[in-house]
Amino acid sequence: MANQRLCVIDRPLHRHQFLVAPLRDENFKPHHFDGVGEPNGIKVTSDPLRAAAVTRRLLPHYRYALTAVRRKALAQPEPPLLHVPPEADQVVTLVWYEDGVLGTPYASVPEEARMHLYAHGFQYHPHRAAFLLPTAYGVEGRALRIQAVAHRLATQGIGVNLRHATPAANQVPPAPPTTAPATAPGKPRATARR
Repeated sequence: MANQRLCVIDRPLHRHQFLVAPLRDENFKPHHFDGVGEPNGIKVTSDPLRAAAVTRRLLPHYRYALTAVRRKALAQPEPPLLHVPPEADQVVTLVWYEDGVLGTPYASVPEEARMHLYAHGFQYHPHRAAFLLPTAYGVEGRALRIQAVAHRLATQGIGVNLRHATPAANQVPPAPPTTAPATAPGKPRATARR
């Protein structure tokens, strides 16, 4: 077969032995090799009769792999590209808050998405005015629910964003509250004695 090339090198630390391996043809692109079982190299001795093992142990696997790669190159000369999805008219933004809670404000959820959130384990918490995903599901359970709700909403034409809620970098933290009552300027504060 044309374009079959082998690499033969001395086997390190083993005198009178060689390593023989097939070389990749540079005319093919990386996506042509996806899913093709590429043959491994073999070791052979310097004895010509034993070195003939290359023809029965390596070359058949090499021919099979090369044929499969050629078929893939004919069927798909260029790599498959992922297309940009159309813009979604409605979007649900799920937020990881600083306290570890995952949720979304109720008012920002399109009405068509609310039942899907309920169906995938989100619960409405009135005191936070948000849909929250309970931590009781665990990390893997929550990940599966997020994936399922994102898939379901995508079939409805609703996009899903996942973000972290981080405080603004330039936000100054509020001053701690004072416990002493304010006094008029110039008047000393009275201290209580026991």
